[in-house]
Formats: sequence, C-alpha cells, structure tokens
Amino acid sequence: MNKRVTALDLEPSGELSEATLAYFAKCEEKLGLVPNVLRSYAFDEKKLRAFTDMYNDLMLGDSGLSKLEREMIAVVVSSVNHCFYCLVAHGAAVRQLSGDPALGEMMVMNWRVAELTEKQSAMLAFVEKLTEQPAKMHDADRAALRKVGFSDRDIWDIASVAAFFNMSNRVAAAVEMQPNPEYHAQAR
Repeated sequence: MNKRVTALDLEPSGELSEATLAYFAKCEEKLGLVPNVLRSYAFDEKKLRAFTDMYNDLMLGDSGLSKLEREMIAVVVSSVNHCFYCLVAHGAAVRQLSGDPALGEMMVMNWRVAELTEKQSAMLAFVEKLTEQPAKMHDADRAALRKVGFSDRDIWDIASVAAFFNMSNRVAAAVEMQPNPEYHAQAR
C-alpha cells in the first residue's frame, strides 16, 4: 500500500492475512488492480470482510437484476451524491459491461439522456428518489416498479444496492477516497 488512497493515515495493524492477500491477488488477476476501496478498508480486516461480503452478495450474487443494472444503480446513486470515487470506478464498469463508452458517460452525467428501457428508467427513477428523498417513498413508487415487471425480490435488491452505495459514497467522501487511475481509461 504505497500510494495514499484516502486523507486518513490508517495502516493495517500487522501483516495482512493469507485470505486478504489471496483476495487481493484475485483482484489483480481479474481486474488488473486492487481497487483502492479495498485498500482503504484493509486497516481492519473485519471491516474489509464485512464490506466485501456485502458488496459481492449485492453486486455479483443471484438476483433478477443484471450486473449492468446493478452498476447503473451504483452510478446513479453516486451521481446524486457526487461521489468521485464511485463515479469513476462504477462508470468504468458500466462502460465495460455495456460495451458502450457513451452510456457510461451519460450515466455519470445525467442518466435521463441515455436510451434506456422503460424498466431501467423506472428502476433508476426509484433509486434517485430513494437517494434524494428516502422519507417520501410510498406504495406508488414500488407499484411503478411492479408495473414494468420487477418482482418484490427485485425491488428489495434495487433498494439494497442503492442503500449500499449511499453508505459507500458517504464513507468515500468523508475520507477523500481516490479512485485507481486505471479506471479512467478502462473500456473507452
């Protein structure tokens, strides 16, 4: 962990465990880098495990939502919150998963200019409202998702992904988390 990835001086207490080193090696193999968010959490392996377990379940686990849709949620939430780290990292993921660099940029700047399905638009309107005005969520918001074909389980997953990124955005902002430079050039 040579490069400073946050504004805080938090270093791991002792050597990283074999499990964490193996996880970082897997990231290097699959992504070509260890995401700085993981490096940020590495000062406390229990917190790192909790973060990665939740992330992996929400973003990679079984769901009626595609990986692209989950990344779109991450970007819309991060756009509302102006989270530099997540916009860079998850904007790159949208570009990669969609094969469309313009879509990644549109999602970061203003998702409403993108050519999306009715279902995707309803999903993103829901997460935008949930991010901006959580106390104003009503049955009508869930009904709008059901109307375009989302199941109640899908609605749970949409809300869970949005909530996770609202939390992550706030931590990233609070500690001035920096994205890996490699993300800027990915899938362009």
